[in-house]
Amino acid sequence: MRYEIDLRSDTLTEPTDEMRRAMASANVGDDVFGEDPTVNRLQEMAAAKLGKQAALLMTSGTQANLAAILTHCGRGDEVILDANAHTYCYEAAGPSVLGGVSMRPIEGRDGFLTPEQAKAAIRPDNDHFPRSRLLEIENTHNRGGGSVLSIERTSALCAAAHENGLSVHLDGARIFNAAVALGVDARALARDVDSVSFCLSKGLSAPVGSLLCGNADFIKQARRWRKALGGGLRQAGVIAAAGIVAIGTMIERLAEDHENARFLAAELSAIPGISLKANPPPTNMVYIKLAEGRTDSAAVVARLSENGVGALTTAPDTIRFVCHRHIRREHVGRAAKAVRTAIG
Repeated sequence: MRYEIDLRSDTLTEPTDEMRRAMASANVGDDVFGEDPTVNRLQEMAAAKLGKQAALLMTSGTQANLAAILTHCGRGDEVILDANAHTYCYEAAGPSVLGGVSMRPIEGRDGFLTPEQAKAAIRPDNDHFPRSRLLEIENTHNRGGGSVLSIERTSALCAAAHENGLSVHLDGARIFNAAVALGVDARALARDVDSVSFCLSKGLSAPVGSLLCGNADFIKQARRWRKALGGGLRQAGVIAAAGIVAIGTMIERLAEDHENARFLAAELSAIPGISLKANPPPTNMVYIKLAEGRTDSAAVVARLSENGVGALTTAPDTIRFVCHRHIRREHVGRAAKAVRTAIG
C-alpha cells in the first residue's frame, strides 16, 4: 500500500536521481572473481569510512550480521546481546538455525548492556555450557527508540569483552545516524569493535545493500560465508554505484531527519492518552505508548492508514514513526494531527 505520508520505516527511501544515473552508467565486472571495479571501490570507501582494513558488500543487514556471527563463532558457541537486539528479534534466528550458534539475550536499558552485565553473562569454562565467543551491540538501537551508544560506552563494552577473550560485532545498520546525533566521526564509534555492519538502504537512500567491515583476515573468512549464504554477486557494480553516492552525499542530511523526529515528538507529546519513549528522540525514530484503557495500537495504525499516514505497531500499546528523506516538516505536522484524530 502507498501512503501519502509514510512513517513506517526509513527503509522506504527511494534512490536519488544521482544514484539512478550512477547505476545506469556503472563500470561492472564479476564480483565473485573480485573483478567488479565499482564494488571494489565501494568496499574501499566503506572500510575507510569505518576505520577498518577491509569491507564486503552484502545483500542486506541481516546477511551482514549473520556472516559476521558465523565468522566469529563456531557451532556450540554463544553470542551475548541485548534482549531487544535486531539480530535476536528480527533476523529469523539465523545464527542458531544455520550455524548452531546460541544467542544469550540479556535485558539492557534502551537496548544497551552495561559492561558489568556483559561480563556477568560470560559463561565459565564448563562442559555444561556453550562457549561465550561474541558480544554483539547495536547502534543506533531500533527497539531502544533509535537510542545512541556513545564512544565511551562502546569502548567500555569492548574492553569488558576483550579482557575475557570475546570478540565484538557492532550492528551499525544506522551507525551514521548515531555519528550525526553525537557529532562524531563514525570511525570513532567503530574504533574498538572487531567487526561492524551498516546499511545503505535505510536513511542513506540506496535501493539495496549493506557493508560488513573488519580486518583483512576476518573479511576473507566472511566472504566464504557470504558465498555459502547465497550472497555471491556478479555484476554488482550496478548496486554498488548507488552505495558510493549514498556514502558520499547522504550522511550529513540525516540531521534533517532527526530534527523532524524531534518536531513530531513535540507535537505528539501534547496529545492526551499517549506517552513517548524518549522526548526529544535521540535520532530519527519516535515511539509512542498508548495509555492503559485506550484503543490498541493496531486500531490506531489502521485509522492512520485510512487517512494516508503509514506507521508501524511494535506492541499492542506501542507505535513507531520513522522520519527519512521523503518526510518534510509539513508532513510531520499533518501526521501529528492524524494521530490526534485516530486516538480520539
